[in-house]
Amino acid sequence: MPAVVIVGAQWGDEGKGKASDQLGTKVDYVVKFNGGNNAGHTVVVDGEKFALHLLPAGILTPNCIPVIGNGVVVDLEVLFAEIADLEARGMDPSRLRISGNAHVIPSYNKKMDAVNERMLGKRKLGTTGRGIGPTYADKMNRIGIRIQDLFDPSILRQKVEGALAQKNVMLESLLDEQFDVDAITNDLLSYADRVKPMLMNATAELNHALDAGKMIAFEAGQATMLDIDHGTYPFVTSSSCTAAGACTGSGVGPRRIDRVVGVAKAYITRVGEGPFPTELFDADGERLREVGGEYGVTTGRPRRCGWYDSVVARYATMVNSLTDIVITKLDVLTGLAQIPVCVAYDIDGQRVEDMPDSQTAMHHAKPIYEYFPGWEEDISECKTFADLPENAQQYILQLERLSGCRISSIGVGPGREQTIVRTPLLD
Repeated sequence: MPAVVIVGAQWGDEGKGKASDQLGTKVDYVVKFNGGNNAGHTVVVDGEKFALHLLPAGILTPNCIPVIGNGVVVDLEVLFAEIADLEARGMDPSRLRISGNAHVIPSYNKKMDAVNERMLGKRKLGTTGRGIGPTYADKMNRIGIRIQDLFDPSILRQKVEGALAQKNVMLESLLDEQFDVDAITNDLLSYADRVKPMLMNATAELNHALDAGKMIAFEAGQATMLDIDHGTYPFVTSSSCTAAGACTGSGVGPRRIDRVVGVAKAYITRVGEGPFPTELFDADGERLREVGGEYGVTTGRPRRCGWYDSVVARYATMVNSLTDIVITKLDVLTGLAQIPVCVAYDIDGQRVEDMPDSQTAMHHAKPIYEYFPGWEEDISECKTFADLPENAQQYILQLERLSGCRISSIGVGPGREQTIVRTPLLD
């Protein structure tokens, strides 16, 4: 039975939550394998909007077990605030499970995040300031704190003390502040009793579930172009958000993955700093932002908007070994007379069809467009591909050709049911 990985094929905010939510109605587990509460998924169920930040989309589907994998960094305050919000809205989040190997975001790393951005000055990265990067840095520096440490107060205090031995020196010199070891330790310990019922040996349980024929969807935070290794470095996140991250972030090996689904908007957006070849600074960009509701789920920041970039799409197909692409927000393009699609870059007078291999080249990249006719018809009620206007059908077929991967489903509105399925993701 299949294990399906869902990744963002652009710079994030593509609608992965909706794709995960739809699969969540058919799978037994939905596993978030990277990131933290630095990104959000908006899912609309029966007309009600849910903004998820740390929780996997499977939390909204009865009988599906949502899992926070070892590759995720967890802000415990945010976790329980999200849980409380769902409970207040009549949802049951008690099925949530968390890997004991997932790292915790201590309060001092939020402060470190702000300090790091301030020190970068004009070279700032535009992080969300939620302590994600410093927590991943602690993980690599082997001074991180894991969920399992909450259940051994002695080990927890030693780890907090070791981490603050370094960080307090910087905070004292820059801000004349220090964190207290006992206060941080006690704050973390205060969550232990609430976390304990959620604890799971994720690697064992997920592999045993696959052995038993159960279905698993792996849900990425962020997206391909924000991947720490394969994105537009240094304007990236701090984790592995390509398909390979599903394995390292869950403990399920690559031979067990059956499909890799990339989610892409019918146009493209990004948040924060960094290169963005098709970015629009005109009325078209403002239209995409307003009609598409392009404001961050987590931060509320307006997203930078641009036309669909097939160079990015082909790169995502290659890096992730995509088997399928899900196109979202096709309805946002309704009413445009023509729709540009970036098919290649002009870099210093040369046509380049592959992702540039240097930061400098990417900054110099200018889009080369092909133009496709738009449509005026309302497509929000379309149920099949044949229901779409001819020009909308042709637009999808051209994106499929240019992206190098089949387009399996198309979002024509925000609702769970507003999706045209061309090829089922689970068959």
